[in-house]
Amino acid sequence: MEETALLLDGVLNMDFVRATISNPRKKDGVQKIKVRPVERKGELCFQTEALTRTQAFHENLGVQEARGRILEYMGQFGQMQIETVQEDVTVLVSKKGKVTIRRKTKKQPLQKADMAHNRKKHYILDEGTPVPFLVDLGVMTKEGRVIRAKFDKFRQINRFLEFIEDILPELDGGREVTILDFGCGKSYLTFAMYYYLHELKKYDIRMIGLDLKKEVIANCSALGQKYGYEKLAFLEGDIAEYNGTDRVDMVVTLHACDTATDFALAKAVGWDAKVILSVPCCQHELNAQIACSELAPVMDYGLLKERFAALVTDGLRAKYLEREGYETQILEFIEMEHTPKNVLIRAVKRHKINKKINDKIKKCEKALGVSPTIGKLLGEDDIGVKDQ
Repeated sequence: MEETALLLDGVLNMDFVRATISNPRKKDGVQKIKVRPVERKGELCFQTEALTRTQAFHENLGVQEARGRILEYMGQFGQMQIETVQEDVTVLVSKKGKVTIRRKTKKQPLQKADMAHNRKKHYILDEGTPVPFLVDLGVMTKEGRVIRAKFDKFRQINRFLEFIEDILPELDGGREVTILDFGCGKSYLTFAMYYYLHELKKYDIRMIGLDLKKEVIANCSALGQKYGYEKLAFLEGDIAEYNGTDRVDMVVTLHACDTATDFALAKAVGWDAKVILSVPCCQHELNAQIACSELAPVMDYGLLKERFAALVTDGLRAKYLEREGYETQILEFIEMEHTPKNVLIRAVKRHKINKKINDKIKKCEKALGVSPTIGKLLGEDDIGVKDQ
């Protein structure tokens, strides 16, 4: 960690803006740490916010304490993104401990960070700054004020962009990056991704939104042209039948109903997409299939069976992606109080195909008496799994 220690010695100063530590080695416990500068009694300190799936823990540390705590965290996490007034820095740590540091100087330096101890929450798309598509979609006023009835949508958009922020190092900034959004709907998040990646982060991206509703596609296309988003296209079509490209870097599927999510995931695997972000919806398929005598007393209750089937569906989807070489996480997309559809599957292609996982999947499916669509699309057994 000597390289990381030297880096911290150079950035933990008044020019530090923020840092995010992510990609935990363990699936439980702390999932992300945010670091920001604060001023206490006239001295520079750093506040760490350690986030689990349900809680946030804060510490206020001096410079050397913060340095030590960050190094401690980096022994348990694989990625850190640092933003200073002058540059953006990405730190990647492999499972074997190899450290890779990428530095990018900002074309336009930032103002120094607001170090008020109890400042308002920072959003990637912050309130007070008008964002054209948020104004047109009824989330913001022309002055940049978030409309109260749309604040949950505003928070949801920013939460999703945090997931995008975490995977930025996986996207090749030296060439055009292709992103597909299956079932884009009104395209709040499609426009947000394009705005964030192209306008704010200056990535060369080509984005395609796909949906079955003709009027929705027409409206989104008109808005895209209005904003001058030349590489953002909206197409009418079905996920299962889409064959408009042969190379995709990231696939996004938000609330694609029932097995439409499986078709989107299978397409992503077929394209060898580097990143997959999926928020499933309406997982009905396995609810009708589950046949397990040991679970029969619980499955007699329709509500419990429905929820159990949804969890099994998404768990198996995640495992199939792991089988195909993806490092997969199940994350909370938005708080349960706002929507019950709050599970996000985030998968990053980092490994070769792992046939051993297939045995575990098959034993689980056999015990529950289920045969999910994702398994059929990717190959039910070892014969269907491609070698690399």
